[in-house]
Amino acid sequence: MAEGTQPLARPIIDRKYKFMWGLASLGTTLISGIYGALLPIFYQDYLGLTARWIGLASAIYGVWNALNDPLFGYITDSTRSKRGRRIPYMRFTAPFLALTFILLWFAPPNAGQQTLFFWMLGSMLLYDTCYTIIGLVYSSLLPEITESDDERNGLQISYSLFGMLGLILGFMIPDFFRPKSGVNLSFLPLQAAMILVALVCAALIIATTFWVKERPEYTRVDKPVPLGAALRLTLTSKSFLVLVAENFMVTLMYAMVLSMVFYLADYVLKVNTMIILVCVFVPLIIGIPVTSLLQKRLGVVGAQQLLLAIAGAGLVLIAFVPNPLIYICLMAAGFGLAGPQTLTNILFAQVADEDELRSGVRREGMFFGINALITKPAQSVALALAPLVLEATHFVTRESGGGAVFLQQSAEAIFGIKALTGLIPGAALIVGAVLLRWFPLRGAYLEKVGADVLALHAKKQSLLNNPA
Repeated sequence: MAEGTQPLARPIIDRKYKFMWGLASLGTTLISGIYGALLPIFYQDYLGLTARWIGLASAIYGVWNALNDPLFGYITDSTRSKRGRRIPYMRFTAPFLALTFILLWFAPPNAGQQTLFFWMLGSMLLYDTCYTIIGLVYSSLLPEITESDDERNGLQISYSLFGMLGLILGFMIPDFFRPKSGVNLSFLPLQAAMILVALVCAALIIATTFWVKERPEYTRVDKPVPLGAALRLTLTSKSFLVLVAENFMVTLMYAMVLSMVFYLADYVLKVNTMIILVCVFVPLIIGIPVTSLLQKRLGVVGAQQLLLAIAGAGLVLIAFVPNPLIYICLMAAGFGLAGPQTLTNILFAQVADEDELRSGVRREGMFFGINALITKPAQSVALALAPLVLEATHFVTRESGGGAVFLQQSAEAIFGIKALTGLIPGAALIVGAVLLRWFPLRGAYLEKVGADVLALHAKKQSLLNNPA
């Protein structure tokens, strides 16, 4: 047998493996959480960039998002390196993710609108390119590591719990270091914190890449699918199309809620951001392990539908209940968000399993790439929608108010914040739950797909041991 053709043993998914798997989640979610929560308020409220320029940046950013995800997804699927087709991209992109993230927060504060626009746009595009590569690779590795939905769920629970820590820190760190009031705002403490965050996150991502190993049969046995055939196979998968439509709604929800948390804290509830975070994240952390029980009782897709409906109802009610009851709505939403946080990637793994029986190869990168092609524009929609609604409802920015905090906003502006935080994203989640009614991978058909995939993988292992 030729040297280097021995297959790696299937990993033992124990606590240590789950811990190391989750480190990259902590790194990626901490960076993305800060990006989603701080970027809108930093450029609009602190620096005074108008909604027109933010909307233009969002549109250009959305076009690049539409191009880079399927491109990098196909590239990673087709890579045949001795080091693997996923891990090298993840490991060597992490330092550039740190650098581009740092650039976001060094925009010159006294520059004109055009300078701020180009700084925001350029740093967003560079950051998103690096984040796309790492995110695609990380997501694509999960279905390849194990065929078991239970083991996938275990890894996703680790991913989600570390991700929750990342998201919590992603709100706490900028909230602690961002300037709260004053005419001459100093960004130096915030910028120093962002440098430290970037370096730590890159180190966490790299640590995971030295622990997780790829299964060699997907590089040495599988043959790359031509681009045209890859697109056709992806876009003719009913399972994928239904799931990506649902995920668009989830992505829109996340982007809107993340971008509005500081607004809800500062201008509606007038409380420390930590109180809101506790209301959301404590039920979310409780809900994450509960997904395992719901999955066994309802199946993955049934559990996802139920939790989406709970989260959607909680968010919608934020726009209509008195302020004291908003905290209860946030708790319900937090518990329900355990579904998309934990179960979505398991559903994508099932889609990749079904596709492997059609195409003969693992193509997670293309699926996650096309998913991002369709869903990432939701981030641009959210980024552009928020300042437009706030301006339309006569929201008074901190910059125009001379740096004052807790400005007394009009009732119209307060409802605009509530709608952006709850009504619109909540309705999106309810639509997503309904869309999953047409997801075909459930019941006896799902069991057949799982059995057939195991048989196919055994054949690939045999070919790896005995190459023609």
